[in-house]
Amino acid sequence: MEHFELCIVGAGVVGLALAERFARTRPRSFSIVLVESNASFGQETSSRNSEVIHAGIYYTPGSLKAQLCLEGRHLLYQYCQQHGIAHRRTGKFIVAQEHEQESLERIVRTATQNGVEDLQWVTRQALSEEEPLVLASHALYSPSTGIIDSHGLMSALLAEAEQAGVQYAPLTRVVAVEAQNGGFIVQTECGTPGHLEFFAFRCRYLINAAGLHAQELAKRIEGLDKANVPALFLSRGCYFRLSGKAPFRHLIYPVPEQNQRGLGIHATLDLAGQVRFGPDVEYVDEIDYRVPEERREIFVDAIRRYYPGLDASQLHPDYSGIRPKLCGPDGGVADFLIQDEATHGLPGLVQLFGMESPGLTASLAIARLIADKGTFQ
Repeated sequence: MEHFELCIVGAGVVGLALAERFARTRPRSFSIVLVESNASFGQETSSRNSEVIHAGIYYTPGSLKAQLCLEGRHLLYQYCQQHGIAHRRTGKFIVAQEHEQESLERIVRTATQNGVEDLQWVTRQALSEEEPLVLASHALYSPSTGIIDSHGLMSALLAEAEQAGVQYAPLTRVVAVEAQNGGFIVQTECGTPGHLEFFAFRCRYLINAAGLHAQELAKRIEGLDKANVPALFLSRGCYFRLSGKAPFRHLIYPVPEQNQRGLGIHATLDLAGQVRFGPDVEYVDEIDYRVPEERREIFVDAIRRYYPGLDASQLHPDYSGIRPKLCGPDGGVADFLIQDEATHGLPGLVQLFGMESPGLTASLAIARLIADKGTFQ
């Protein structure tokens, strides 16, 4: 039976970052396999988001999201510059209406506690000079926020990992895992329906970075106490694109929703300069990437609060993404959940749950945190 030192399950941006980090920091004799159930990498949460490099403004001080977003932002800009990945520091305005100034003040306090030192108050006049079509009474400016070609990032991470010896196995689904003799036996099915082959291998270490399917995989690990598997809540976020000339030069965010379910329906730019709005927040029972036409009115109402000149006929359904949340629709905020032997008692197993936003921004920092753990020494 073939043996690897490390098996990483899931080739989203976090799994790819892990593969690249381990391959770069371990000798080539430390064999690594990266398995992915889809035909290509990053087909789910990693490619169905706003492609924003977040500054680290909103997250609970002391949380993994706060720590890893701030660290990851620095690493990500550096990585983009070193590898020629398309990105741009667009900056973003967080805008508030007359009754929402207190919300902005809370944001400033949280950002300061998180180590974000460049957030700036903006007067109504200064905002109108920068973004004349935006309506707001108060605003903050984040110069560290940007946008990135997420596919370009993931392509670069995979290329670096493979050059360093990582074996990448797409169309490979893990069907069972058995903890045995200080390691794991991983059973997989490879290929497409009607053309499946079964393949089993051993590994010393196993990282569950399966994103939307992390809980499902955890339940297939024989010997793992299922009490350690958190509940999964699927949250769909839809996007609508704006046809015609972009009305903004920066990203435009309203103040976050009161129940903290999301950051509000915001305006982002892509690298071609086109505008899209989203995501909204809708809890769903299954993975479903449709963008229901009936969501349009929710978008129109939300957008016109800060962009009253919106022509609704220029708003078109674009795409959606599903976030693997660890808290339900009643609200609340869940942190990233990273489990190791100290949590679940299985040596050599690391599991990642709730890898939602700011997972893209934090990906390189998540990889560094895990690769440097004593688990893998």
